[in-house]
Amino acid sequence: METIDQVRGAANIVEIAGQYTTLRQRGRKYVGLCPFHAEKTPSFTVDAEKQLYHCFGCGVGGDVFSLVMEKENLGFPEALRHLAERYNIPLPRRGLSPQALKLEEQVQKLNESALAFFRRSLVSTAEGKAASDYLKKRGLSEAVIEEFKLGYAPNAWNALGEYFKAKGVSEGLLEKAGLVLPGRKPGEFYDRFRGRVIFPIFSLTGKPVGFGGRTLFDQEPKYLNSPDTPVYTKGRILYGLNATKEAIRAAGEFILVEGYTDFLSLYQAGFKNVAASLGTALTPHQVGQALRFAPRVIVNYDGDPAGRTAAFRAMPVCFEKGMEAGVLILPGGLDPDGFLRKHGRDAYAGLLGKAVPALQYLIDVSVEGKRMDVPEVKTKVLRSILAVLEAIPDAVVRSEYLRRTAEELKVEESVLRGLSRPSASSPKAAVPAGFLPAEKRLLQILFEDPGLKGEILAEFPESDLQGLKSEPIWRIIIDSFRKKKDIPYPEMQKAIGPPLSRELSEALIEKAGPASAEEARDCLCALEISCREAELRRLQGEIAREERNGERGKVESLLSRKQALILRILALSGRKAEGGGEP
Repeated sequence: METIDQVRGAANIVEIAGQYTTLRQRGRKYVGLCPFHAEKTPSFTVDAEKQLYHCFGCGVGGDVFSLVMEKENLGFPEALRHLAERYNIPLPRRGLSPQALKLEEQVQKLNESALAFFRRSLVSTAEGKAASDYLKKRGLSEAVIEEFKLGYAPNAWNALGEYFKAKGVSEGLLEKAGLVLPGRKPGEFYDRFRGRVIFPIFSLTGKPVGFGGRTLFDQEPKYLNSPDTPVYTKGRILYGLNATKEAIRAAGEFILVEGYTDFLSLYQAGFKNVAASLGTALTPHQVGQALRFAPRVIVNYDGDPAGRTAAFRAMPVCFEKGMEAGVLILPGGLDPDGFLRKHGRDAYAGLLGKAVPALQYLIDVSVEGKRMDVPEVKTKVLRSILAVLEAIPDAVVRSEYLRRTAEELKVEESVLRGLSRPSASSPKAAVPAGFLPAEKRLLQILFEDPGLKGEILAEFPESDLQGLKSEPIWRIIIDSFRKKKDIPYPEMQKAIGPPLSRELSEALIEKAGPASAEEARDCLCALEISCREAELRRLQGEIAREERNGERGKVESLLSRKQALILRILALSGRKAEGGGEP
């Protein structure tokens, strides 16, 4: 609780709220247009003395944590971390050694210094002038170059290395930051990025965590990205999302492109609700990150065969995460940047509204070039489509897509449903891949000290079981407790099946500390937070949909529910922190 209070005391709610709306001082308070709903008369009030906010129009309100949680679509731990980073307050973190934490901090500082070096190289050197001319030739304005902090890596073996050497930074540390590579001789290193325009990759909170480089000297590969480092993992960040998340939230959807120049060209043309997957296959983590801000994506990869294939492969990821998706393939094999430069903004906007729904694109690509009049071929195509649809977590959506697929491919719906086995074919659609840490620890405590069973179950709402990997185990435990009888472990193993039984056995055999009622309550609290945050994400999707539909009354009702959820999460997080849990 001390850390939370420290962050709350350091954070200035007027400063934070001022990021989301223009505030004007009235007496001892500040007012502005509400950042949570559309209005013409300011009804959003911030009290600097009490460090609280409230909107008299839609009813939302709270402290600096709830403000960041709502606007950034973050859970409490992430909001706490976001504010702590902003105000330079160190947070205790479990699972990382002091050495690992120090390395993270060092790599982050190196990235910031490298960014400054690349920026200076672009604007203050002769080589940088050529790079700047290249960017302008690509149609990028000075404003966009400045906003996204583009830079240049000199075409030399050790320009960056020498820069850091003069600062006393070891080459071994630079290698861990992904900025240099080892040479052929022991102790020899050279710059990873040479003769390349540099596109900094920022975290959601705006910190430089990696870099991408486009060669100006016909090097291979044409585009080169940072490797995985202590602060950057490929496939976990959408390029530009730190700058476009509010526009995405407002639009209720976002355009997904492959690369840096596609992103920058669309952004400059006024399509602010855009993000890029950095040339890698779209990952579940990236989709989950985007879902914080909008429930729908339009995948607009390159129009060549490789881009079409990448778009096709993105569909199962969107389906599995429950994200509504469409696909836009531009004519002539063009990528978004090339299309905009050739045909202009209006032509692109016209095509954007004609994006093909994800299911239709999945079917079209699956049947392309196939002899659907041959039963065996048709069956194979159907099964490949079903394998994707079975991963959809929402049973209603899955059922509707099955109906449409049967109609499109002229198959009896009952036959298609007979082939579909979502629970068996796609366990990930029903349950997460593994136990949550709190979920696993709670099972360990229960099996180590069965005497705590009554206390644990009394505080464990059955609604919080939904979606847990261990849900079948808990159902059996609850049922046996109600019937006042113990179930032998072999019977439980048989009831839950081999895969879950193996995972339970692995959890119970792990070395863990002694069981206690206090730790069990911490676990229950963590699980409820997880459950409420999942509910909050679903609610945000509903809000975005109703905002698009212009349903003001429904939006206000949903915002009230959202506010209540956030207050509950804040209360639970505070309780967990008081109990010694991780913030």
